[in-house]
Amino acid sequence: MRAVLPLLLLFACSHAGAAWTSSTWDVMGTRATLEFWCESPDSRQTTCSAVTDEIRDEFARINALLSPWLQGSELAQVNAQAAHHPVPVSTEFMQLLQHSAHYFSLTDGAFDITFASAGALYDYRNGIAPDAAQLATAQQLIGFRQLVLNDNTVAFTRDGVRIDLGGIAKGYAIDRAISVLRARGIAHAYVSLGGDSYVLGDRRGRDWQVGIRHPRDETGVAIRLPVSDIAVSTSGDYERFFIRGGERFHHILNPSSGKASKGLVSVTILAPHGVDADALSTSVFVLGKERGLALVNRVDNVSAILIDEHGKVFYSDDLSPGTSAP
Repeated sequence: MRAVLPLLLLFACSHAGAAWTSSTWDVMGTRATLEFWCESPDSRQTTCSAVTDEIRDEFARINALLSPWLQGSELAQVNAQAAHHPVPVSTEFMQLLQHSAHYFSLTDGAFDITFASAGALYDYRNGIAPDAAQLATAQQLIGFRQLVLNDNTVAFTRDGVRIDLGGIAKGYAIDRAISVLRARGIAHAYVSLGGDSYVLGDRRGRDWQVGIRHPRDETGVAIRLPVSDIAVSTSGDYERFFIRGGERFHHILNPSSGKASKGLVSVTILAPHGVDADALSTSVFVLGKERGLALVNRVDNVSAILIDEHGKVFYSDDLSPGTSAP
């Protein structure tokens, strides 16, 4: 379920050989959307369909690398073996682990890929949550200190530790897609994976308009943002959840407790790169309003829009004062 609503695009052809090209497909557990202004093929015979195919292939490759559900993925192999011996990993995978370590440090542990040690105990489709004893055991397995990173291997200090790169994987995939578009000479585009997106250039003379989904109305828009050349990531408590006994159990877990984070219902981050926007939207959600905004306000070139459980909107210092969500 997407947190950032599709853009309203101007589909028009202003001259022969150029037009808006769009495609949607399911990948990485969500819906991918790609729309871009495609000029006439260049001297390398790049076609609109070839650009789309290249991005589809790249998303599929990243899913095969980072999916916790595919047994052959690099992530699944690490989870299965790293408690028993150091597991050799690719340079790409190690770079993502190091990026995760950076955000673990920056956020005082609010971003922690070992949250999966508790996350694996939840079944959102069937409404199952761990009991207190299970959570107490899982808490002993959470913390980046459980990982031992060497030049090209990763090991876990204890059996039962699990990692999940879902907090940065889609943002990373968005960045890879933008690299493809730029390399192919595309100057105006929108690409999204669930709540993560990037707007490249403008709408041929006008800013893009990104709509942030209302957290309690899946068809409603809480805020519209005019943006260009920026990554946008929204984390919300409505993406994967169930309600039991009046309590909302959602997938954004606080690593310190293994339980769903409380206080905020939606966090949107704007940043130069998708991988950073993705990591920060999760981190700020866990940190809460005061600590989350304090973090954003001290990080260069990052903006935030937060919505709390009462529908009140809060902005980072560089944006307009908050109002209430409709």
